[in-house]
Formats: sequence, C-alpha cells, structure tokens
Amino acid sequence: MLAAAVALGYQHQGRAAPQSGHGLAVVGAIGKVDNGEVMTVNPFYSHVLAGIERECQRVGASLMLANIEVDTMNRPAVMPPMLTDRQVDGVLVVGTFLRDTIKLIGRQVDKPVVLIDAYAPGSRFDSVLTDNINGAFTAVDYLIKQGHRHIGLIGSAPDGYPSIRERRKGYLRALKHHRIAQSYIEDGLLNRGTGYHATIALLRRSPEVTAIFACNDEVSLGVLNAARDMGLSVPRDLSVVGFDDIDLAQKFSPQLTTMRVDKMLLGMLAVRQLKERYENPAYPPLTTLVGAQLVERDTVCPPRK
Repeated sequence: MLAAAVALGYQHQGRAAPQSGHGLAVVGAIGKVDNGEVMTVNPFYSHVLAGIERECQRVGASLMLANIEVDTMNRPAVMPPMLTDRQVDGVLVVGTFLRDTIKLIGRQVDKPVVLIDAYAPGSRFDSVLTDNINGAFTAVDYLIKQGHRHIGLIGSAPDGYPSIRERRKGYLRALKHHRIAQSYIEDGLLNRGTGYHATIALLRRSPEVTAIFACNDEVSLGVLNAARDMGLSVPRDLSVVGFDDIDLAQKFSPQLTTMRVDKMLLGMLAVRQLKERYENPAYPPLTTLVGAQLVERDTVCPPRK
C-alpha cells in the first residue's frame, strides 16, 4: 500500500518572515504515486488535493509529491526524506488512520502537524474533518420525512474507519430521534462490490426495507446495481442516499441523491490552519468540522403505500 505525501514550501512574507529558505509543509494520502506522479487518484482526495493546490497558489507555496510506504499491517516502512528536511516547517496528514504512521511523524518531525480526514485520538495535532455525524443524521432524517420507516445502512462496520463509524452513529441517532426502533444494518467495506452483495443480503433478509443510506457514493453504486439486478426500480421500489458527492454521483442512472462534502474546502482550510499553527505554536489543538449538504437528485421518493 502506498500513501502519497504532499509537501509544500511556503515562502513567508511580511513581518513573520523566518530565516531564508524555510517554509510550511504538508503531508497526505491522495492516491497511488509513481516516480513523483499521481497515477491513481482517489475520487474524494483528488478534490482535497485541488483545494491544497489552490491555497498554495494563493499564499505563494510550492507543491511536491512523495511516498509513504507501509507494510501489510499498515505500519510505515519508509518515511520520505522531506519530512526531516530543514526547509519543511509543517506536516499535513491527509486521509489516513495509520496510528503508527502519525505517531512516527510526530516523533520524527518537530514541526506543526494538521490532519485532514485523518484521526489520531488523544494527539496534540490540529485536524480538519467532515461533520459525519450530522451529515448522516441529515440524510436519514430526509428519508424519514419522505415517509420511510424501514431504512437500511450499507457500508459501515463497528470497527471501521472513524469517519464511517460516525456516519453509522448519525444513522442510529436519526432513527432514535424519530422513535424508530428497528435498524437494518449490513456491515461491509467501502467499495462497490461489497455494497452490491450487502444490499442483496439485506433485502433478502428484510424485504420490508424501502430505503438505504450508503456510507459513501462508491457503495451507493453497488446498491443501485444490486437493486437493478433484483428487479427493483429506484426510487419507486427503493430509495438511496449516498455520501461525499463524488463526480460519478451525477453520472449514475438515476443520478444519486447524496450528501455533498466540500472537499476542496477541506484542503484549503488545512493549509490555512497549518500556517496559523506555524505562526502560533502555543495555541491549544483545534478541530475544524466542515458540514455536509444534502443534494437532492433522482434516487429518493416517498415509499409505495
């Protein structure tokens, strides 16, 4: 497994200018990298990277790519030399839950660290995260207000990635808020194939389900494919809501109703926070939550009477 490392050299301006040659830096998991070029880009983190790039341009920063190699247990094998480069003044970890990696960065790099969609419980690091709990609550609340009472959850697991556990929590919180006792959860991974098989298993076990909240849009595509192969019409027989609003969401047939995450804003805010942390190292750790917005398209309607 490879995680891309992003580094930026920030050219300080004004009265805060440090010694010549020093600057801010960023690290993150964007996609698979080969010879410094991004070969396969995660559909979520590609937009985060775009936000990082935009903010770098605004503040006059340069952007580089490198690798963080990890072993089969997701432990860091080789750390990029740039992390200990004296011209790198900060680190941004993007989209990973590699505890050992984050701890190792913290030990080896005496520089500010900001996490984007990355989690290190109990750490001293700043973070920029999606408000997953309230986003999931909004999605399920929307389905309930459309008249659905038998709502499934696909793509989560009790020991899954922290952001997905939060979406599971938001699903359950919405049901409880509306005094709906019955939940319908089919655990699984965050990919299209798992979403497909989990949907078939759930609907065979609980045919009364009329709507599904999928924990991301890739899972949603699996849900839509499963519904089609089971002879179900979306949304007439089964309503579906996803999460993230990746580019494919509008290319689904029908187009996917989903929760939009401002992925570029995540990247932009993280660069700003890294700069702020560099200039004010004594501030207490800060967590910034970016809300998710419901985007209504074509995969939700009231259930059949």
